[in-house]
Order: sequence, then C-alpha cells, then structure tokens
Amino acid sequence: MTYDFAIIGGGIAGVSAAARLAPLGKTLVLESETSLAYHASGRSAALFEEFYGAPTVVALNQAGKSYLQTANGGVLSDRGIMIVSHPGEEKRLSREAKAFGMDHISVAQAHSIVPILDTDKLTSAAYSSGAKDIDTDLLIQNFLREARAHNAEVRTDAKVTDIQKTPQGWRIQSGAETYTANTLVNAAGAWADSIASMAGIAPLGLQPFRRSVARVPAPNGTTITHWPMLFGINESWYAKPDAGQLIISPADEDPHPPCDIWAEDITLAEGIARFSDSVTYEVTRMTANWAGLRTFAPDRTLVLGRDPQDTSFVW
Repeated sequence: MTYDFAIIGGGIAGVSAAARLAPLGKTLVLESETSLAYHASGRSAALFEEFYGAPTVVALNQAGKSYLQTANGGVLSDRGIMIVSHPGEEKRLSREAKAFGMDHISVAQAHSIVPILDTDKLTSAAYSSGAKDIDTDLLIQNFLREARAHNAEVRTDAKVTDIQKTPQGWRIQSGAETYTANTLVNAAGAWADSIASMAGIAPLGLQPFRRSVARVPAPNGTTITHWPMLFGINESWYAKPDAGQLIISPADEDPHPPCDIWAEDITLAEGIARFSDSVTYEVTRMTANWAGLRTFAPDRTLVLGRDPQDTSFVW
C-alpha cells in the first residue's frame, strides 16, 4: 500500500503533522517506542512563554498562541514566571526581564508570592503572569484524535531500519513491514539527522542536549499550586510546581548522542544546590528524576519545510 504521507516520529511534531496532513491524503505515523510522546515530548517542563527562544521561534509562539488557548477547549492554564537574582546580577536580571516583558518587583513582593525565597540572599526579582502551563498529554491526544478522525494510521513499536527512494516513492522498512509513501516527513527529534542520512539526505548538524529534572516534595504545609515557575539568572536553574510537588533542573545542556537518556546524580545535585541557594527550604530527598533530549540546529532556529535536495522529504 502506498501512503501520501509517512511520518517518522510520534512526538508532538509527528502527531500534530499527522492531524494536519490526514485530511489531505492517506497518512501513516511510525513511532519506534511502544508509546507516543515517549522522549522529549513527554519529558518537557511544559511551559508556554511566547517570548522564549530565537526571534523566528517567538514569531511562531505568537502565531500559535490562540490555537493553544482555544482549540478543543484549550490546553493552557495560568502559571506565570519569576526571575530572581543575587548580588552583582541585577543588570542581567534587568536585561532578561525586558526581553520577556516582565515587571520588576521587590524581593519582599517576590517573597509574598513564593514564601520560601531567601530575602537575605536575593537582591532583585521580576515577574510576569503571562506564562502558561501546557497540558502536553491533552495536546497530543487532541492532535491524535484529529488525525484518526481522518483515517491516519499510527504504528508504535515500529522502528525504521531502512529508507530507500524508488520510482514508486519512499520505501520504508520497519521490522517485517515495508511501506511506500510519496512524501516522507522527518519528525524524529533527536534522531532526525540519522533518519535523513538513512534516506540519503544530507544531515543538518542537529545536536541533542541532555536536560535533567528532579522532582522533590513540596515544603511541608505549603500550598504551591499557584506559584510561578522560578528561574535563576541566565537560566542557570529553574523550578516549577508539578503534581503537588516541585520539579527542579540545573537547565543543563550536555551534548549527547540520541538515546533513551537518563539523569546523572551529580547533575541533579547541582540543580538542587543552585535552587537551594535562593530559598530557605532544605531539599532532603527526591521522589523521582528523569532526563530528556532537547535537539537544536546550529543556529537554534526551528527546522521546518521541504529539503532542497529532495522536496518529497520534509523536515
């Protein structure tokens, strides 16, 4: 059977592409893992901040904001963000606050919002209520429902092992199955360059970077549900309420080959130490930890569109 579109990757990129392409032709999604959104899409801090990223990314954030707010009832909820600084970091905080459209607030005001902040160590703060949480599971399920409503086929546990271009189209081998498609959509995340190379398309130099996260208990007797996401200067760490607990990350960016990544204890400890330097709360244990791969092109601009080498191959 020949498909109009074969999409390799079942994260947010692949599933959303399937939702948009399925009304236009017969669509197939191949995901190597046993479930969708297994890697980066399922391990995200899940924050929508429209001013975050390179200028082209910000433009796309703003273009997609209305959809995230309203489509299928919306997937955003209030969160807010706060940046805090130590002595000598005040100018940097001002620059970051301006870039994100944040308001300067006093340390006392910051403490009234997040009572564990250490007012003896912090010298300045900035806050914005505009950042939102993304219900990533709901977003994936909404796109999946749209795709299947237009007869898209979704195969999990379907690792692609070979891709060949033939006169009939792209021939894709996955286990014992062979598929043919007119257009091949590469939504493989950290594996996107590997898929391109397999298809005979020049890779782009995409680099996966590890990002590690620890989940820790909330301070005893403290309701944290409405706390904003907290950042250190230059995104040296962040913390965010999550399912009644706190997730903490050193915002690490360690280059790593594509794989099912895990967090290292020393990296998690570093993130908790950076967080602890700004608060009065002593973290004594983790309840969970994980890591994901955030993949970037060399210029940190999103890679979108048909490959100039072969326009039937879409990044």
